[in-house]
Amino acid sequence: MPNVKSTTPKKTNSPDLAGIFRQHGPAFLAAQVIPARYLKVMQQIVNCRTEVLGGHRKWCARCGFQRFLYHSCRNRHCPKCQTSAKEAWREARQLDLLPVPYFHNVFTLPHEFNSLILKSESNQRLLLKLLFDSAAQTLLEFGKTEFGGQVGFTMVLHTWDQQLRPHFHLHCLIASGALAHDRSQWIAGGNNFLFSVRALSQMFRGKFLSGIGKLLDEFQLDLIEPVSTPVKQRQFNRRLFKKPWVVYSKAPFAGPRKLLDYLSRYTHRVAIDNSRIKQCENGQVTFSYRDRRDGNHRKLLTIPASQFIGRFLRHVLPGRFMRIRHYGFMSNRNRKSNIATIRKLIGARPVPQPAEPTSIETWLAEVVAVASASCPCCGDKLIESEVTNQLVGEKRILIASARQQLRLRKRAPP
Repeated sequence: MPNVKSTTPKKTNSPDLAGIFRQHGPAFLAAQVIPARYLKVMQQIVNCRTEVLGGHRKWCARCGFQRFLYHSCRNRHCPKCQTSAKEAWREARQLDLLPVPYFHNVFTLPHEFNSLILKSESNQRLLLKLLFDSAAQTLLEFGKTEFGGQVGFTMVLHTWDQQLRPHFHLHCLIASGALAHDRSQWIAGGNNFLFSVRALSQMFRGKFLSGIGKLLDEFQLDLIEPVSTPVKQRQFNRRLFKKPWVVYSKAPFAGPRKLLDYLSRYTHRVAIDNSRIKQCENGQVTFSYRDRRDGNHRKLLTIPASQFIGRFLRHVLPGRFMRIRHYGFMSNRNRKSNIATIRKLIGARPVPQPAEPTSIETWLAEVVAVASASCPCCGDKLIESEVTNQLVGEKRILIASARQQLRLRKRAPP
C-alpha cells in the first residue's frame, strides 16, 4: 500500500484577522450587541479557505498524494479574498487611461461627522452617498465652468486611517482636461494645476452641508447626543461651515498607473491586510502603521483585541453599497465610446485589447507556485473530487455567539 502524502492549507504562527476573530471573537460578542451584518462578516472571514466552505481534493492514484484547496468566502472585507478581482479591476482601469496629465484629488469629511455616520446603517448609506454626490457635483461643475466641457474621473471610498480609526474620504483620479459637450474636441488642461483647492473645498463643503439640511428636513437621519434634534444639528452644521474642509489635489508623483496600483490594494478589501498584523498575544494585537505626521515612518501599535475587532468592524459597509464610482466621460454607460472618441481627437493610439483571462491552473502555478494538474511527487496527473461543506469544531464558536446575539436582540426592549 503506498504511503499517503497529504497537503492542506498550512497553519503558520503568523497572526491574521481570521485567527483574531476565532480566538477573541466570542468574548467580544458576549460583551456587546452588534449589527447582524457585522456577525456575517466575522463568520465568513473565520470560515474563509477552511473545510467549512468545502472545496476540492486533488489526489494521485499512483502514489497516494493528496492536496486540499478550500473555497474562499469572497467577502469584500476579507483580507484573503479577491486578489484576482483586484488585479482584473486594476488592469481594466489602466486600459482606460488617456495619454494626458492626471491629478489625484482627495475629499475629506471633518471628523466631527464620524459619530453621525456610524450611528446606524441608514446614516451610513445616506451620508456616504451624499459624500460621493457632493464631491462629484463639485468636480463636474468646475469642469463645466473652467473647461466648458465634461471632465471624467474615478472615485474610491476609504473609511479608515492607518490606525483603523474612522476617517471618511474619497480618492479621485481625474484627467486634466474635458470632452466638449458636442464631442467635437478635447479641451486640454495643465500639467501642474487643475482647479483651485480652496474653491473646491468651499463648494464641496456647501453642497455636503446643504445635503444634510435636506435630510434633516425630511427626518431621514438618526441623530446622536448632543445633537439630538434637527435644530441642534443645523447649529452644529453652521459651526462646521466656518471651518475649512480638507481637499487635496496634486499630480501623482509616479504617474496615474502607480496611483491605480495604490487604490487597487483596497478596492476589493477593507482597512487592513494580514501582512500588517504582527502579533496577537495576551489579549493584545500589534499591527504596523505609517505615521503621516512623522515623515510617513512605519511604527507599531498595540491595542486590546476587543478594541482591534471593534475598529475593524466600523469599516464594514452596508450591503451592496458601491465604494468605487465613475463620473463624467468615465461613467459606466458611455465610458468605452467616450475614451475612443477622446483618443481619436488627440491622435492617440487605439486602446489595446485586453489579454486572455488567465486560467486558475496558470494563476496557481505563477502566483502561488502550485502546479495543480500534476502530482509533485511522481508527476502523474491528479484526480479531482469535491469536498462538501462541513461545520466542525472551532468554526461553530461564532455561530453559537451569533445565536446568542439574536436572543439578546429579541429580549431587548424596543
